[in-house]
Amino acid sequence: MSEQRTPAQLDDGSGNTVDRRNLHTAAWGGTVGTALEQYDFVIYGTATAIIFNKIFFTGASPAVGVLAGFATYAVGFAARPLGGLFFSRYGDRLGRKFVLVATLFLMGVATFLIGALPTYDQAGLLAPALLVVLRLLQGFGAGAEQAGGVVLLTEVAPRDARGRYASLVFVGASAGTALGAVVWILAQRLPEDQLLSWGWRAVFFSSIFVTFAAYLLRRQLRDAPVFERAKEEQAREREHLPSPIASVFTSGLRPFLRTFALNIGGNTHSYIFQVFMGSYLINTVGVDDKLVPQALLVGALFGCVSAFVTGALTDRFGRRQVIITVAAVLLVLPAPAFWMLDTGRPALVVLVIVLGFVFAAYGTVGSQAAAFAELSGSRHRYAGVALGREFSSVLGGGIAPFVSGLLVQLFAGWIGVVVYMTAIMAVTLVTAIRMPETRGRDLALEADA
Repeated sequence: MSEQRTPAQLDDGSGNTVDRRNLHTAAWGGTVGTALEQYDFVIYGTATAIIFNKIFFTGASPAVGVLAGFATYAVGFAARPLGGLFFSRYGDRLGRKFVLVATLFLMGVATFLIGALPTYDQAGLLAPALLVVLRLLQGFGAGAEQAGGVVLLTEVAPRDARGRYASLVFVGASAGTALGAVVWILAQRLPEDQLLSWGWRAVFFSSIFVTFAAYLLRRQLRDAPVFERAKEEQAREREHLPSPIASVFTSGLRPFLRTFALNIGGNTHSYIFQVFMGSYLINTVGVDDKLVPQALLVGALFGCVSAFVTGALTDRFGRRQVIITVAAVLLVLPAPAFWMLDTGRPALVVLVIVLGFVFAAYGTVGSQAAAFAELSGSRHRYAGVALGREFSSVLGGGIAPFVSGLLVQLFAGWIGVVVYMTAIMAVTLVTAIRMPETRGRDLALEADA
């Protein structure tokens, strides 16, 4: 006799029961939670480009102050693999929900406290030192945030809709970028003395509202049945099994390396378009600094659409083909992008940022999200996705703004940045060509793809 399902449940096509209510809660929880993470990073990155050199690095020249700000930005990325190592152990054993709630509060508290820091004039070197500490905590929490959202949504979604549901994590990230841009646009309407005294603090304090909204959604989450069954099996065999992290670096090494290589190209391009180009426009091209958050806002709105569309396309045409197409576009985009930026014309500047969001920031992750979860087997899925993404994020987006700033100074222009972007995207493209197709894979399998 077949199992009876309620109207709130459906079969995902492989015999796994999908709970509609939990699916919708997970979709909203993943979207809003990742919006907080990206909001935190965007308000920090924008502050680095337009204000931190004036309040935390006042003793340095403007160029050195911006580089110092980018260095603190990179520190946050350096902490992400550590957060991934710490939290992924619990994500594969205690559950995805536990980690998603813990990382939410860690990131939210760290961002709020940045707004309470003293400036360099008030506390000297203690001010940038405390900024680095809080940036480390931000990165530590972010190290398992997006991976957790992607894995949970992939596991709770119907098999034929995993791509579009997993992409909602990055729809949320793009929405967080848009929200961060709006807040900075409003803050820049203040007189400069008020912006430097309390306006920038209000930007960071505002993160508490996003944190609270995300918590209200995430506390209602339940882990997917496919994970609960895997957890029960691991509990029975735990003394004979390696930890999820050890498993990733032994039997799960291949999907870890694939995730690393697939993510590094888009992650590098994403933070060059979202963070470095803002500084380049203000300090090298000489555009009005108000144009940067305005361009980010327009780009982020397009990014919301791009993340979902590319995720949906992978459900129809397969993960591999869409990932290859996006990577191929990004292989040739950097040089024309910088040429358009150098004109300083607002319409072309906005166009470049929009293209960056559509392809680099969200076309890549939207097309890759479900594939990351499908590449790894059930025993170490969370750890595999978290570690692959976060280690590549350190060597990708974490150092990309700083490296790009150095290359512009070394080569007296953007040619070095273009070579850097093209070379690193080639790694992603070759990996995508060689990866297996994972669409529709049974997530209950312990073996990797």
